[in-house]
Amino acid sequence: MILVQMNFDFPIEMMGDALTEGAKSLAESINEEPGFLSKIWIENSEMAESGGIYLFKDRESAENYVAMHCARVEAMGAKNISVKYFSVNEPLSAINQFTVASK
Repeated sequence: MILVQMNFDFPIEMMGDALTEGAKSLAESINEEPGFLSKIWIENSEMAESGGIYLFKDRESAENYVAMHCARVEAMGAKNISVKYFSVNEPLSAINQFTVASK
């Protein structure tokens, strides 16, 4: 399992309720991406920063998604995109109530 941390500068006026309303179809489409397991949407309006924490079944699926999604968020106004990949230590995470729905 691979965790992806993605964050970027994003226009403040497109965050909060505007993003919630405007990105519903995007959120639904992410569920259909190969290898996708989960996403947490993140925002920091004080820093004009947004992004997400993603879980994928494997590194290849994560990298394919990131390549596509970076282009998509740049088209929406994102700047300074940062992406980090992490392996998930599932045994230790389970001790701390980590679960993920199987797809």
